[in-house]
Formats: sequence, C-alpha cells, structure tokens
Amino acid sequence: MNTENNLFPIFLKIRQIKTLIVGGGNVALEKLNALLKNDPGANIVLIGREISGEIRARVNGIDTISLHQRAFLPSDLHSGIQMLILATNNRDLNAVIYGMARAKGILTNVADTPDLCDFYLGSTVTKGNLKIGISTNGQSPTFAKRFREVLEDILPDETNELVNNLNKIRNSLKVSFSEKVRILNDKTKELVSK
Repeated sequence: MNTENNLFPIFLKIRQIKTLIVGGGNVALEKLNALLKNDPGANIVLIGREISGEIRARVNGIDTISLHQRAFLPSDLHSGIQMLILATNNRDLNAVIYGMARAKGILTNVADTPDLCDFYLGSTVTKGNLKIGISTNGQSPTFAKRFREVLEDILPDETNELVNNLNKIRNSLKVSFSEKVRILNDKTKELVSK
C-alpha cells in the first residue's frame, strides 16, 4: 500500500475549460457546489436522467451552466469537454463512461471511486487571493474537510491584505530574481517565527 501522496497539485481556471457532470442527485450537487465555490463563473454542462430541484435552484440565473435532463450519450464527450465528473450511483455505468473519457484524453473524477479517478476534488481554503488545496489522496475526504475548517479558523481575514501587500513589494523591487527572493524572505520570516 502506498503511504505517500504522489498527486501533483494544480489550480485550474475552470471558467476557461468546459466541465461535464453526469448525474443529477445529491452527489452531483456536492460536486457542482465545490466547483462553484472555487469559481462562480465555472463553465459546466450537467446531464442527468433526473435533476434535483436543489440543483435547478443552485444554477438558476447562472448563464455559464447548462442542464440537460436525459440519459448520458457517448456524444456528450465531444472535443469541447476537458474535464468530467461522474456522479451517478451506477458503478458499471461510471466505469464505461470513464473508459470512453480516458480514450479521448478527458480528465475524469468518479465520485467515491478512487480507482476510477484521474484526479480528486480536494478541500480548499480561500482567503482572497490565497487558496490552499488539501488532499488525503482519496483516503479521507472527511479529514480534508475538518482540516479545511481548522485553517479557515486560524487564518485571519487580513490574509488577503498581506498577500496583496507582498505583491506590491515584489512588483516594486527592481533587482535580480534571487535578490527579490532574499528581500521577500526577510520580510516574511516573522510569519513563521515563534
């Protein structure tokens, strides 16, 4: 058993790519909410045999999301889809769609099925421009959620102001890259001093 998290963390600009969610129940709503929490302008297509009233209410008025109440079709994995989230309660169907998506090079997450995932949706903490991603390598989403809550509590609301001020300092420095790093390290070392 692998005891190390070998995932590569990236932060996607999800309004610039098209995401397909297949499923229309509570799990699909959870995944939809995770995407919209990180970017309310996310570009999403959601397809489900049944689409809950909660999903319909959540996306009401969001013009970057389209809902289609029907069964999934292989043609739904057209060349415009770049990321796929499967949130059906049918493992066999999820496995078939996952195989189709892999053949097309579409990154896929299958809810609660780590062995059929190219990526996981970790918990995130956002304080303005600062975003921290938390992953347990698919082992315990509950721990990731609780750790997110801890970080949200301990990071002050002024964190974004700090980040913005450091950006202003960085942009004002007219020195070499290595000198910028040295200066910014000096200015931020107090953040970790005991």
